[in-house]
Amino acid sequence: MEKTNKYSLTEGGIINKLFLVALPMIGTQVIQMAYNLTDMFWLGRLNSDAVAASGNVGLFMWLSMAFLMFGRMGAEIGVSQNIGRGDKAAAQRYAQNALVIAVIIGIALALVYGFGRSILVGFFRIREAHVEQDAKDYLVIVSFGIPFTFLTAAISGIFNGSGNTRVSLLVNGTGLILNMTLDPLLIFNANLGIKGAAIATVIAQIVAACCSYIALVKYKNRPFEKITLPDRWDKEVIKQIFKWVTPISIESFLFTFLAMLASAFVVTYGSGAMAASRVGGQVESLTWLIAGGFSSALTAFVGQNFGAGKWDRINRCFKSASVMMIGWGILVSFVLYLGANVLFKLFIPNNDFVVGIGVDYLRIVAIGQVPGCLEGVAAGFFRGQGKTVPPSISSGASNVIRVILAYFLSFHTALGLNGIWIAMCAGMLIRGFWMYIWYLFYSRTALSDA
Repeated sequence: MEKTNKYSLTEGGIINKLFLVALPMIGTQVIQMAYNLTDMFWLGRLNSDAVAASGNVGLFMWLSMAFLMFGRMGAEIGVSQNIGRGDKAAAQRYAQNALVIAVIIGIALALVYGFGRSILVGFFRIREAHVEQDAKDYLVIVSFGIPFTFLTAAISGIFNGSGNTRVSLLVNGTGLILNMTLDPLLIFNANLGIKGAAIATVIAQIVAACCSYIALVKYKNRPFEKITLPDRWDKEVIKQIFKWVTPISIESFLFTFLAMLASAFVVTYGSGAMAASRVGGQVESLTWLIAGGFSSALTAFVGQNFGAGKWDRINRCFKSASVMMIGWGILVSFVLYLGANVLFKLFIPNNDFVVGIGVDYLRIVAIGQVPGCLEGVAAGFFRGQGKTVPPSISSGASNVIRVILAYFLSFHTALGLNGIWIAMCAGMLIRGFWMYIWYLFYSRTALSDA
C-alpha cells in the first residue's frame, strides 16, 4: 500500500516533522503517567499504605520495561531505518518478528511475576505484613496484563518507526479513559481496594491491545497493507534486533534494579517514606516520561534520516531538540521546586508527615531535570543510528554510582532519607551530562566519516 509523504521524516521542515512525530509520543507518555497517577490518586484516598504497596509492585512493572524494549525498539529502529532506505519489505520483516518476540517474552515474564510474587515482594523486606500482602495481591493481578502491554508496545513501535505516532496516542488514550472510569468503581463501589486498581489496569491494557491490533490490520494509514505473524523465524532479523536492543535492555534492567536497591533503603524508613517516594517519582515523571517520549520521536526521525544518509537534517534536528528540551527541563524544575507542597497534597491529602518527606524529595531532584532532558536527546540520536551501547554504558555506570552514594549518604551521614534523594539527583546530573557530551564528540566523528 503506497502512501504519500505525510509520514516521511526525510523531507519537509525539520521542526514541523519533529513535532508531527513528537507531540503524539509525548502525549502517549503523559497518558502513561496519568495511568499511574490515577491509581495513586484513588489509592491515596484509601490510605498511604495502599500507595506504598502499589509502589513496590510498580518497580517490578518498571523492571518489565527492560524486556518490553525488545519488541518496541526492535520494531522502531528496524522499521524506521528500512523505510528511510526505501526497503519496505525489510521494514515489514522487522515488524513481524518484533511482534513474535514481544508476545513470547510478555507471556514468559507474566508467569515469572505471577508464580514468583512471594519471592519478588520479599526482596523489599517490608516491615508491615498487611502492606506486603497487598503488594503480592496487586502483583499477581497486574501480571495478567503484561503480554497485552508488550503487544501494544510492539505495535506502537511499528507505527512510530513509520512516522505515524498518532495511533499510539489514540490507543493509550482509550485505555486511560477506561482505567480512570473503572478505578473508583472497583476500588470503592465494589469495595475491592487495591485489587480493584489492579483489575482496572488489566482491563484497560487488554482493551488497548485489542485496539492496537485492529489499527495494525484495518487502519487506513497503517504502515503495511497486510501483516501477519511470520511462518518461521528470520534469523538475521532476530539477530539484528537483539544486537540493537540488548544494550538498551541491560541499561533499563540495571537502572530499575539499582532503583529497587535504593527503594530497599527507603523501606527501612517505613511505609510513609515509601509512599512519598512512589508519589514523588510519578510527579517527577513530568520530566523523564516526556523526555522519553521525545527521545522515542528522535529515534524514529534519526532512524529514517540515517537510513537515507541525510546527516545535515540529523545535525540540525539535534540543535533544535536540545534547545526545546533544555527549556522543558527548566520549566519542570521550577514547577517541582515551587509547587512541591501543592503537588504532594493532591495525592496524599491527609498525612503531613508523608507530604513533608515528599516536598524534600521534589525540591532536591528539581536540580537534575535539565540534564535528564539532555539525556533523552542524546539517547534518541544514538539509538536512531543503531548505536545503543553508549547510552547503556553512561546509564549503567552512573546508576551504580547513585546507589553507592545513596547507601553512604543515607546510613553514614546525618542526611538520612534526604541522602537518598541527593544521590538520585547526582545520578541524573552525571548520566545526563555524560551522555550528551559523548554524543557531541561522536557526531563530529560520524559526520566526518559520512
